[in-house]
Amino acid sequence: MALSLGWHIILACFGVAFPAIIFAMHLRGIVKQDQVALGLAKRWGKASAVLFAIGAVSGTVLSFEMGLLWPGLMGTFGDVLGLPFAFEGLAFFLEAIFLGIYLYGWGRMPQKLLLLMVVPMAITGVIGTYCVLAVNAWMNAPVGFDIVGGEVVDIEPWAVLFNQHAFLAFAHMWLAAYMVAGFSIAAVYAAGMLKGRRDRHHRLGFMVPFAFATIAALAQPVAGHFLGHDLAERQPAKLAAFEFADETADGATPLTIGGIYIDGEVKWAIEIPYLSSIASLNSFTEPVPGLDQFDEADEPPVNFTHYAFQTMIGIGFLLLGAVLLFWFMRRRKVDLLQNRWFLRFAAVSGLLAVTAMEAGWIATEVGRQPWIVYGVMRTTEAAADHSGALWGVYGASVLLYGGMSIGAIVILRSMARRWRDGAADLPSPYGPRSPLADPDATVRDSTVRDCGDELEDAR
Repeated sequence: MALSLGWHIILACFGVAFPAIIFAMHLRGIVKQDQVALGLAKRWGKASAVLFAIGAVSGTVLSFEMGLLWPGLMGTFGDVLGLPFAFEGLAFFLEAIFLGIYLYGWGRMPQKLLLLMVVPMAITGVIGTYCVLAVNAWMNAPVGFDIVGGEVVDIEPWAVLFNQHAFLAFAHMWLAAYMVAGFSIAAVYAAGMLKGRRDRHHRLGFMVPFAFATIAALAQPVAGHFLGHDLAERQPAKLAAFEFADETADGATPLTIGGIYIDGEVKWAIEIPYLSSIASLNSFTEPVPGLDQFDEADEPPVNFTHYAFQTMIGIGFLLLGAVLLFWFMRRRKVDLLQNRWFLRFAAVSGLLAVTAMEAGWIATEVGRQPWIVYGVMRTTEAAADHSGALWGVYGASVLLYGGMSIGAIVILRSMARRWRDGAADLPSPYGPRSPLADPDATVRDSTVRDCGDELEDAR
């Protein structure tokens, strides 16, 4: 499940953020009569279709895994979680419909009407992701049911969707999606500029997604702070693992960087006084609850959780510093897109954003352990016992995701190469062929008509 979710969550980021980035580029093309911007929007639409198709496969696998791997969870709480999953499926199909219209509408619809097709794509992508995040938020802060005599009763499915924690978790993930998509798209054009392709096409292709990533990077620390603010009350053991608080201090808890947790004690760590209490509790005096308050059976894997959390924080602030430097230097009339060192960093910024997002997801999920539904159901109670068959399923999953990864890379690189070689357009799969996609089509059609007229006259 970790492999499947960790792979799928990257595609989900593009499903959330890519439509809005395409919309901005397409809108610029219409307003400014900018053919370069329109060309980029069209290319990005085709690239998003590739990612969407692969995401459809991985999402289907996840649907099966929810039932096959977690019968204890779905058998007990299926009625609680059914509504958000149903809405997610509906949103997915609507997004597919409007993506198809957008792809096949080029050359057949007015540009302003075609632009509007991106709006439902963006909305449904957000709704679908919110529904999934609502389920995950519910697992961290369960609401909407009672347990009487071991049975789940008084179910309120809407409570899962409108859980306050769901809004905060989605805000954090929504911004992470824009960081992943924005930095990843910008990285493609940064790599191109490193190879000497510094035309307007590459500069514009870098600037628009980089602007989206900048806004997300600036807002992310605020969203993360609000999400983690009540963690001391909601999941204190997770917070203790995040902060490496081995003991409950008499006063403010210091921020711990590095180190290792061995035999109930943190060793070889760097401590910054007060900072953990300030960041987690908004207090200069209140301590973060320590791991000494919990039974060992109720503690998450402390080292793993701590380093995943610090990886997310560290990379997040690194990317934040990079965007601040870029725009500061730009105001001072210094173009960092002419600087090879900055371009090298920008070329790996997408990978860094993905790493930070994955680390944050690991910190959230592993930090909740040993609970799958916090305080209600343990992970061992939810998991199926497949014995030896589990390794076969895992091996098949590795082959599937490995094959899809290789396929995505090959297809996207092939598309990029053909565009660089001068292809004005690439045909959309299973779509009707547009005259604009084939400059010779009009000539051929005219020739066929002329030949037909000559044959008729001869007859």
